[in-house]
Amino acid sequence: MSREELKQALVKSARAMYKTLPILLGVILLISLANVVIPKAVYSSFFRGNPFFDSLIGSAIGSILAGTPITSYIIGGELIKQGVSLLAVTAFLVAWVTAGIVQLPAESMLLGKNLQL
Repeated sequence: MSREELKQALVKSARAMYKTLPILLGVILLISLANVVIPKAVYSSFFRGNPFFDSLIGSAIGSILAGTPITSYIIGGELIKQGVSLLAVTAFLVAWVTAGIVQLPAESMLLGKNLQL
């Protein structure tokens, strides 16, 4: 790769990051707002004590919501303190950190809407 090609690639990458910055900022602010508005005790009210169904419920709720890995430690600790099984907490946190419907509009806009399954 020549210096000119490298320069063009860097300029193109910088423009793309500049265009996506407002979208990323909006998603981060929305997730932060949800983390502040929704009390941590609300999460534990969804779990009923059955490890199988709690895991399904945890992964479903986690995939709808979204969060950061740093806050997942706090929420996971609180759920375990309130008696939620480790399996359900793990399912909730993995889905909560990796998948989020809140992030879907931003991802579809950045990656393109013509995604084929």
